[in-house]
Amino acid sequence: MRDDRTAATVIGLGSMGSALAAALLAAGHPTTVWNRSAHRAGPLAELGARTAATPGEAVAASGLVIVCVLDHDALHTVLDPVADSLAGKVLVNLTSGSPEQARAASEWARSLGADYLDGAIMTTPPGVGDPGRMFLYSGSPAALEAHRPLLAALGDPLHLGTDPGLASLYDAALLGLMWATLTGWLHGTALTGAERTPATDFTRIATRWLTTVADFLTTYAPQVDAGRYPGDDATVDVQLAAVDHLIHAAAARGVDNALPELLKSLMARTSAAGHGADSYASVIELLRGAGDAK
Repeated sequence: MRDDRTAATVIGLGSMGSALAAALLAAGHPTTVWNRSAHRAGPLAELGARTAATPGEAVAASGLVIVCVLDHDALHTVLDPVADSLAGKVLVNLTSGSPEQARAASEWARSLGADYLDGAIMTTPPGVGDPGRMFLYSGSPAALEAHRPLLAALGDPLHLGTDPGLASLYDAALLGLMWATLTGWLHGTALTGAERTPATDFTRIATRWLTTVADFLTTYAPQVDAGRYPGDDATVDVQLAAVDHLIHAAAARGVDNALPELLKSLMARTSAAGHGADSYASVIELLRGAGDAK
């Protein structure tokens, strides 16, 4: 019988690194941990983790090394002194950074004879270990497939492609989507809350509405790919008129209007660029920098 409980090392035991190690231990994977502040390893040792005294000892303990530290400078501070020991290892870098940093880290790892996966954790620490949470990876597909059962203990492992910068790029894009969505929800909550509607009541309606919004994304994505935006559902000019109602309602209730004013500006510039009769997806022409030129 195949035993998928392979060993791993986790370097970096902040809130996220500790959650990663705990999830691996819960799934039965022998796990070695190291952190600059050694006391952070104590709770994991109680769960069965082996604690390494040095980064070199941590790297030597497993064929798969997961790094989750503050930034890429910290990654190199920890691993550069033991770089020679990475040969033949799989390095999974879950440290946040830019696509350019991910590509540089991949080249660095390859020069040392290590296989490399860059990753983005699309959850907060309490969500680690939930199979419904996404972990995005880019880089070596062979490394992901060889260690898929172990990585699946952290969350759903999705491989985006061989370009090691893709996970970081998607991470940034998805965080932008999250912040825009959360801020839109908070603006709506402030607006309805001005008339004593509890946030929980508004949110029940808002989450149902987001299902419809997701359908809009599915409809508009092929338009974006084709560069054609038939305005057969609602045009930019129709949306531009509608946003004024939001701005008026918010202003009358003392709610900050920075977000809807920004949205109105984008719509107005898109319309002025010749897309007033197109679908809302045509705003991407402005975001790409092409809108003002048309």
